[in-house]
Amino acid sequence: MKPIRVLIAKPGLDGHDRGALIIAQALRDHGMEVIYTGLRQSAIQIARAAIQEDVDVVGLSSLSGAHKSLFPKVVAALDEQGAGDIPVIGGGVIPAEDIPYLEDQGVAKIFTSGSPTDAIAVYIKQLIHKETIAAPRKIAHIGIAVENIDQTLPFYQHSLGLSLEAVEVVESEQVRVAFLKIGETKLELLEPLSEASPIQSFLSKRGEGIHHIALEVDDIHHRLEQYKQQGIKLIHEEPKAGAHNSQIAFLHPKAANGVLFEMCQPEGKE
Repeated sequence: MKPIRVLIAKPGLDGHDRGALIIAQALRDHGMEVIYTGLRQSAIQIARAAIQEDVDVVGLSSLSGAHKSLFPKVVAALDEQGAGDIPVIGGGVIPAEDIPYLEDQGVAKIFTSGSPTDAIAVYIKQLIHKETIAAPRKIAHIGIAVENIDQTLPFYQHSLGLSLEAVEVVESEQVRVAFLKIGETKLELLEPLSEASPIQSFLSKRGEGIHHIALEVDDIHHRLEQYKQQGIKLIHEEPKAGAHNSQIAFLHPKAANGVLFEMCQPEGKE
């Protein structure tokens, strides 16, 4: 298979390239061919080099604070040179507040400082092979651990005015669940049925409260495989049975700074 070719460039007057060189080496370690253009490149120079080198991706690095001006100029220069199909990714010292603007201007992905180099390499491979991870469809539900569903329900039904949709037992988790509909999502009350239940462990350590956020996804098997490639720590590497005959899998909370996320594929969704 033809190796992925990546152009790494430092646009503008930024005179530091240690980070760019580290990224270049990391991508080479992942089997990619990397062309580094050097310091102080103009947008048109970068675009022409990308075309001449027949690269698959352009990676931009900026530490100067001029990324909001420079990155869109490179995207525009590629487009003007008839190479608008070459995706541009960026990294460096970039505030989170600037990411929406840059992506709006055509930058495919921004990697903030501290992003693992392996994650950048995996993203490029997924991008080129058209296997990038799609955003979840919606929040399927928010799980709330409770000692006793029957004693808790009156608050949700009468004080909050929510309708009880269903109550069922999920044997695989040793938990009784009650679903209350709110807009396009649901609240899921979770009552442990035994000491072996993960919910009982949660209650013993933290008491009642929000336990997890469930995201509705398509093709949960493929998604988990992509997470494994990214090095995301998983609690479940394979889906298991959940409520309403869904398939579920949990990411380890360490992957999301302490937040427990559940991936949920409803019955009949592929």
